[in-house]
Amino acid sequence: MPLIIRQPLAIASIMFMAVTLPARASFAQASAAAEVIGIWETEDRGMKFEMFDAGGSYSGRMLFGRRAMEADGKTFRKDSKNPDPALRGRSLQGVVFLTGFKWDARNQRWDGGSMYDGTSGRTYSARITMAKGAMELRGYMGTPMLGRTLKLHRVR
Repeated sequence: MPLIIRQPLAIASIMFMAVTLPARASFAQASAAAEVIGIWETEDRGMKFEMFDAGGSYSGRMLFGRRAMEADGKTFRKDSKNPDPALRGRSLQGVVFLTGFKWDARNQRWDGGSMYDGTSGRTYSARITMAKGAMELRGYMGTPMLGRTLKLHRVR
């Protein structure tokens, strides 16, 4: 192939790579961020929730919680300990109790989230990491070192 033809092909190849690589990296980050979406359950099957894209962050909705159930095991308790008196009469079923999780590509985790505990009425800071396909949800007050981690597996 003559040198004149090879040079434009090389330049075109370099330009193609320069244009598509950032798009591929962006897609990979979006895929990693969306890994949190789905239905998750604790190892002891005591809690199940759905993580979803809340438009710029990720949130979680309560589907089942052993501690959130009445003694009959079928009826959800009321949110009676909520600090907002107007919300104390609502059922804990379907409550969005995880909010504000944003993907941090550098640290490979979802940070800046909050976790509401309907059984106590308290809200904790939280973050999510993935380890071997399992979710680790860490709730804490102040610093993550002073927290507790729930391990969950994907239901779907």
